[in-house]
Amino acid sequence: MTADSTAPPAPRPALGRIDAVVHFGFAVLMVASGVRYAMRHSPADNLGVLVLAVAVTALYILIAALARHREPHLGAMLVLVAAWAALVLMAPSFAWCSFAVYFLCRAAFSGAVAYVAAGATTLSTAAGLFRLSGATDIAMLLGPVAVGVLLTVVYDRIEADARIQRQLHAQVQLAQQRLLASERAAGAAGECERVSREIHDTVTQGLASNILLLEAALRSWPAPAAREDIRQASALLRGNLADTRSLVHELSTPAADGQPLPQALLTAASAYVDGVRLQVTGQERPVPLDVRHVLLRVTQSACANIKLHAGAGNVSLTLGYLPDALTLDIYDDGRGFDPAAVPPPSQDGGYGLRAMRQRVEQLAGVFSVESTPGEGTIIAAQIPLPPLEDTP
Repeated sequence: MTADSTAPPAPRPALGRIDAVVHFGFAVLMVASGVRYAMRHSPADNLGVLVLAVAVTALYILIAALARHREPHLGAMLVLVAAWAALVLMAPSFAWCSFAVYFLCRAAFSGAVAYVAAGATTLSTAAGLFRLSGATDIAMLLGPVAVGVLLTVVYDRIEADARIQRQLHAQVQLAQQRLLASERAAGAAGECERVSREIHDTVTQGLASNILLLEAALRSWPAPAAREDIRQASALLRGNLADTRSLVHELSTPAADGQPLPQALLTAASAYVDGVRLQVTGQERPVPLDVRHVLLRVTQSACANIKLHAGAGNVSLTLGYLPDALTLDIYDDGRGFDPAAVPPPSQDGGYGLRAMRQRVEQLAGVFSVESTPGEGTIIAAQIPLPPLEDTP
């Protein structure tokens, strides 16, 4: 046996109602046994036994309280077992209380200490009952031992099942955390892929076409065709510049870096529409950067749509901090539309709502649009957050 076999156990699950029933049973049996002993013996015999019974009860209460606060005390347990053995040998009437003492030994300690304490309790009970029978009834000797072995097997099985359950619960929690991290990583990868497509389809393709035009102009210079090539290259460069500025504007949020999330959202919205109102509900808290990024992009895209299509007079943002999620509602009183009638994305646009939904759902969130022609629009997003103590 190693040196740490007597060390206090790792945190063990509280038994709750089972503890309460065991302690209540101990109290009832101790009172009943004490009354029975006092009625059957003379006052001279009562005093020592009753004093010992009170001492055992006090030790039981002390160890039960320490075990409840995960602070088992080896010395107190050894004294309790010794006092209990003496009490049962002196007054076998108290033997019925051994069940509660046995469970207390197993609940307060683990390893060799628990087995030794429970075994000593069982053997002292067997000896006391055998003495009560006048050392003639072998069942009084073997019965408590058999019951003790049975309880040990059952208790060990319960503890093993509980340990497996705790391990499975920890594995499930770890798997959920890894899944959430994987989903966020996938969201970041999807965003990188989207940006790369934007750059390829606008800047890269435009620059490649400009190179071809300029090289053709260089070969034909100073022929009139060279001037036409240069004119086309100039027009393409202006288009590329506009595309680049649009992309940079989408990928950056002026004056938003370092700001609290509510102020950053208000700044992003105000870049597109004037007079935006912001309301914050719940207790503000730091949020992961990917969640902040998505909410900023949703706000930018929604407000850009409002400016282009809604003709709204009033726009409001509502940011809600929930214990396990963050919500964002964007409302405008513009002309509204029928969400079911929105055409699929094309070269003329139509990517905004789809992109917003993809961003939110990539973080395991929920995205919805509520709108009716002539009655305004509400865009709502809800993104789960890690527990408060785990938030960076």
